[in-house]
Amino acid sequence: MKAPKNQNILIYTALPKAKRLKVYIPFLMKAERECFKKLDSSYYHPQQNLWSLINTVENLKKIESLFGSKLLQVGESAPRGMPKIDLNRQGEAELEKTHQKMVLKGFSKNTVDNYKSSLKPFFKYFENQSLKSVTKEQIEGYVFELISKYKISESAQNTIINAIKCYYEHTLGLPREYYNITRPKKSQDLPNVLHINEVKKIINSPSNLKHKTILHTIYGAGLRVGELIRLRVVDIRSEEGYIFIKDSKGKKDRHTVLSKHLLELLREYYKIYKPAYWLFEGQTGGQYSSTSIQSIYRKAVKDTNGNPWSTPHTLRHSFATHLMERGTSLRHIQAALGHNSSKTTEIYTRVLAINNKTIKSPLDNMYESVSLDENKTTS
Repeated sequence: MKAPKNQNILIYTALPKAKRLKVYIPFLMKAERECFKKLDSSYYHPQQNLWSLINTVENLKKIESLFGSKLLQVGESAPRGMPKIDLNRQGEAELEKTHQKMVLKGFSKNTVDNYKSSLKPFFKYFENQSLKSVTKEQIEGYVFELISKYKISESAQNTIINAIKCYYEHTLGLPREYYNITRPKKSQDLPNVLHINEVKKIINSPSNLKHKTILHTIYGAGLRVGELIRLRVVDIRSEEGYIFIKDSKGKKDRHTVLSKHLLELLREYYKIYKPAYWLFEGQTGGQYSSTSIQSIYRKAVKDTNGNPWSTPHTLRHSFATHLMERGTSLRHIQAALGHNSSKTTEIYTRVLAINNKTIKSPLDNMYESVSLDENKTTS
């Protein structure tokens, strides 16, 4: 089932004894997807590209209330999930070789797991053929079949292609450009950004000092949630005026700005909580969890009646946009965010305030000019 052009969220009519309600959320609806993830019992079925909740009347009402007019009920059964894969010895051996290569190259655990899951059905599909002899056209035919049969998402399609390229380029050592496989067109959706007054309300909402400091740090330094939970006490370089981010996305180190206001708040927090190693420790002394940060943010948004579609990452988007609105150079923003390319940072230029207070339409100029000319004529 493909989503309609107007990007409806689909809820499939549950069979009488169905245990879960199945929901399809289009790839471009990132904010809606994040909100659904926060619901109790939410679960993602990667092989079907569907989300679900336990099948109860209360949960159905929650879904209807959350998505409103965007929700479209369909009577057709949900798309089939991919069957369980059992590889032969050769397939298992190739999978293990690829696993070793990825570990040696320092791929993250999530990447390793995702690539292995994507390669298993690929190896099964071509188990009666030498994998070295598989052509680009055959690979594209395989991906097309997955899209047609299992309705895989654009992100899943890209993961499959990346996994296949990893196998051919790293495991088999073929040239990097040898398998230039066709990809889906990259979406150009805009990041969700909050007004600065709304940010102020949200980050000041928690009465708990640790929770308040966490939200201030995400926004004040433009951090990803993963970067925040990996911050160490020694990473706050108060004398030099920056925060050191170690092993951020892509395993790159970087510096980001240390706000004077945030430094005062961090000192107050440190005196009370006295963290030993990690800047923000959990109850048992280890790293703070990302789920706890999500909960802190959700409560702050709810308490301030903020944008329900926003997430902690929205604070990072807002950090970048607010810097750009104040005229901070693109290069400095790029460095603070840790982007490889300035093109990634340039997306924030597309969300700058565009309205009749910041830009004057030529239509207004035209009519104002005509009005002045008429006044001259009559006088």
